[in-house]
Amino acid sequence: MTRHAAVMEVLTHPQVKKNPKYWRAWRDGEIPPDWQLISWVAADNMLARDDEDHTRLRKLVSKAFTPRRVQGMQDRIAEIVEGLLDGMEAGDGTADIKAQLALPLPMTVISDLFGVEEESARAELHRRIGMMFDQSITPEQAYENHVGTQRFLTELVARKRAEPGDDMTSALIAARDADNDRLSESELVWTLILIIGAGYETTMNLLTNTVQALLTHRDQLDMVLRGEREWSDAVEETLRWNTSIQSVPLRYAAADIEIDGTVVPEGDALLVSYGSAGRDRLLHAEGADRFDITREDKTHVSFSHGAHYCLGANLAQMELAVALPALWKRFPGLELLEADPEQVPSIVSNGVTSLRVRLG
Repeated sequence: MTRHAAVMEVLTHPQVKKNPKYWRAWRDGEIPPDWQLISWVAADNMLARDDEDHTRLRKLVSKAFTPRRVQGMQDRIAEIVEGLLDGMEAGDGTADIKAQLALPLPMTVISDLFGVEEESARAELHRRIGMMFDQSITPEQAYENHVGTQRFLTELVARKRAEPGDDMTSALIAARDADNDRLSESELVWTLILIIGAGYETTMNLLTNTVQALLTHRDQLDMVLRGEREWSDAVEETLRWNTSIQSVPLRYAAADIEIDGTVVPEGDALLVSYGSAGRDRLLHAEGADRFDITREDKTHVSFSHGAHYCLGANLAQMELAVALPALWKRFPGLELLEADPEQVPSIVSNGVTSLRVRLG
């Protein structure tokens, strides 16, 4: 589904589900355990659940992302940003925005939030989550990562259960142990995989893509620097024009349905393209493919819509609200060194492998 109207139909249709039990190919055993997208389909968390089951899981996780809790993280986010900018400044006058700012910022924030303390553990988590978004890996790598990521988070749960802390992992464990009907052990592990993974991958790409967009549209960057437009205008337009998540596999027709004039048989899978929906000319007219922070209507579905709307949207927006002005205050003469950086090999994630800049 690529048109905005069709995407909205799918995201709100009562007979479109997220649980793979509605997928004919899944029920018939046609999906191998080493498929590159297996962790997206076989997830035992709210990403792959519907109705009351989804509500139960979402309610537990939502405590991590209340406006009050997110607001309380602002000083810590500013501290992390300044430390990362110090590291960039201490280099040779060039930097990789993705590797040195956009990746470590959300990874540190989400690791702090969920109590992943050791640097080696954070690096391992980054490697494993990154592989879930990489559709160029082999079936053998996909299977090992699917199993290995569960094992890694199971070990984190065991450590936190033995020595609980002031973090969301410990809070989820407490909720699970207080009432076994509320959160199974598998749901606990898969919820951590979802929130930790989504909590940094989306923000990492959004920050990188926003910097790239502004550096390739200097007139609009100047408007922001002069105070004529807000940083949030640039972020919202990036979410519409070059969003950080292209699609989230998969959704399934629980009955024969009609979407945008097309009949989708029961049991078929649907792939929703958030990226193309943002550039739909039926919604944004002829200029839909143009980056323009002054446009009034920046409608997008980059954080999804409806029951599965992204819980971490407010945290991602805060991280960018802190990082972007700090970056240009420190380096007002920032310039791109790569005109056309390589895209990541993913149908889920939308970003570049690196974003090399000259500091100024």
